Amino acid sequence: MPTTTTWNRHHILSLADFTTTEYDTVLQTAASFQEVLSRRTKKVPTLQGQVVANLFFESSTRTRSSFELAAKRLSADTLNFAAATSSMTKGETILDTAKTYLAMGTDIMVVRHREAGVPNAIAAEMDRLGVKVSVLNAGDGQHEHPSQALLDLFTITTLIDPSSPRLELLKGKKIAIVGDILHSRVARSNIWSLIASGAEVHLAAPPTLLPKLFAEYICEESEVRSYSPNPQLFLHWQLEPALQNADFVMTLRLQKERMTAHLLPSLREYHQLFGITRAKLQLCKPNFKVLHPGPVNRGVEISSELMDDPEFSLIQSQVTSGVAVRMALLYLLGSGKA
Repeated sequence: MPTTTTWNRHHILSLADFTTTEYDTVLQTAASFQEVLSRRTKKVPTLQGQVVANLFFESSTRTRSSFELAAKRLSADTLNFAAATSSMTKGETILDTAKTYLAMGTDIMVVRHREAGVPNAIAAEMDRLGVKVSVLNAGDGQHEHPSQALLDLFTITTLIDPSSPRLELLKGKKIAIVGDILHSRVARSNIWSLIASGAEVHLAAPPTLLPKLFAEYICEESEVRSYSPNPQLFLHWQLEPALQNADFVMTLRLQKERMTAHLLPSLREYHQLFGITRAKLQLCKPNFKVLHPGPVNRGVEISSELMDDPEFSLIQSQVTSGVAVRMALLYLLGSGKA
C-alpha cells in the first residue's frame, strides 16, 4: 500500500491551499490504486471496519457512484443518504442528519450540497464535537469540487507519464477551460490545481458567464495565495484565443438549473460561438485532448462525434480515473483512523 507519511490533512474541502506535496501524494496514491483496479481481484482490505457515508443532498451519477465503488474497493462499509427519502422531509436539519450518521459510527463523510459551504459547516461541527470524522467535499454549490479537479489532474498527468504522474508535468502547458465558468465549482477547483502546476489557464465564455472581475474574485477566495494579477490566468470572451496552441481543452456543462436570469440568447447560438467541434479545435496543438466533467449536453458544449472519438476525447478516461482518485482520497483520510 502507498505511504501516507506526507499526508496530514484531516478534511478535503478545497484545493485553494493544497501544497505541491499533497497533489503529488494524491497522484501517486491514485496510480497505485489504478494498478489494483487492473487486477482480477480489485479489492484491498485497507479500510476494513470503517464506515463511509455518502451524504448527497443533490443529485449525482458519476461522483456518488464512484465514491461508493471506491469505498467498497477499499473494503469499507458504506451508507448512502438520499434527501428525498430522509427525515429532512420531516424537518431534520443538515447538522442533525450528519450527527445521526456520526452516531452510527461513520468515519468519513462525503458531502454534496447545492449550497456553498455545507461541507465546511459539517466539518466544523465534527471538529467542535472533538470526533475524528473526516469530511470530503463532493461538490458544494458554486464553490468547489476538489475530487473532480484531482481526477482531471490525474487523467492528464497519467496521459503524459503513465508510470509517474506528478504536478510538474503540466508546467508550461496551455489549458483552456470553456463554458459556464460563472456557475462551475469544477472550474474553480481546476483553476487552483492547474495554476499550482505551473500551467497557463485560459478561461473562455460569453461575458454573462465570465464576468470581468472573475479573476479577482478567484484571487480573493484564498487567504493563502495572492494572484493579482496572475500571469498564468487569462480571461477571453471569444473562443479562438483560448484554443490557440492549447494542449488540453476542458469544456463545461451549461448549468441551466443554477441560472437565475436569461444569460444566453439560445443554446444554438452558444454552440455556434463556444461549442467545441473538430473544426474549431484545429487551432489547438496537433496532439490536443478534450475533457468534460459530465454530464454532457451533447451538441451544445461539445459535438457528439468529437465526444465519442477516443483519439481526442478523455471523457471516458475521466470517469475511470475517478474511482482510483477517490480510492486515494478515502485511503489518505482513513488510513490514520484504524
